[in-house]
Amino acid sequence: MGKRKNSEKYHRIIEAATKIFADKGFYQTKISEIAREAGVADGTIYIYFENKDDILISLFEERMKEVLDNMREQVSKEGDPVKKLETFALAHLRLVEQNKSMAEIIQVELRQSSKFMKEYKNEQFLEYLELIAEIIRQGQRKGIFRKDIIPGVAKRAFFGALDEMSRFWVLSSRKQYDISTAARQISGYFLTGIKA
Repeated sequence: MGKRKNSEKYHRIIEAATKIFADKGFYQTKISEIAREAGVADGTIYIYFENKDDILISLFEERMKEVLDNMREQVSKEGDPVKKLETFALAHLRLVEQNKSMAEIIQVELRQSSKFMKEYKNEQFLEYLELIAEIIRQGQRKGIFRKDIIPGVAKRAFFGALDEMSRFWVLSSRKQYDISTAARQISGYFLTGIKA
């Protein structure tokens, strides 16, 4: 995994990779293009990263930490589990809308990396899913959500719907509704199914 993460060059390489991967795609991108965009020599990349897959995974880790911290902050502002799920949906989809390049990398490029899909276990992403499960458990304890709902299944179903909407938003040029409407619809369908 990436070395010297506090280095200014490390962060420049991550930013450059985000731009190039979004513009050209992961497989079409050359290390030399990332180096040029970052303003470093080609060999400098290997001081910080083992290979292109390592850059992609490091990029994901950097962004996932920001996303997780942001989501924790957003949902902590709400006390009601229903409002927390609605907030989660809106915050997730707004991130996609506000960070189109990064969203495209996560939705398209990352999933084409066999190393990422087969070998990599991202703890922060699992924590992100666990935020949903905890909201559901909280709602169950308060009697708001059905007791027979399995939080582990529900968190994946809820995230799956948001993820598919994110993919659609990234890949489609024709958007028939805004992010807020999509978030309300998804959380509404889901809440109707799990409310006690």
